Amino acid sequence: QVTLVESGGGLVQDGDSLKLSCSASGGTFSRLAMGWFRQAPGKEREFVAAISWGGGHTYYEDSVEGRFTISRDNAKNTVSLQMSSLKPEDTAVYYCAADTAENELSPYPSMYDYWGQGTQVTVSS
Repeated sequence: QVTLVESGGGLVQDGDSLKLSCSASGGTFSRLAMGWFRQAPGKEREFVAAISWGGGHTYYEDSVEGRFTISRDNAKNTVSLQMSSLKPEDTAVYYCAADTAENELSPYPSMYDYWGQGTQVTVSS
């Protein structure tokens, strides 16, 4: 059983930066691929970024590539999402997720086994 807790959300202005963190407990974090997803009101949950268990491979959704950076610290059991040049369309609840099956990095929510409760990010124009 893996427990994930996100933090760092908030209200920011168009063009600002924000860093989200996700703390994991209850599993072997260094063997988990991790992902960030987001869900805006009335929309389906969508992929944002993923990182391999060792941190050597990352994968981004096209609209955030170059603006967002996913990273992890296996010594602290955390994964982070540094978001820059935020836009109003980035407004959503952001979730971190863990893939225990050592799959290739995936953009599909169904491939992830554990989810955090989410943290709200609101970007005002």
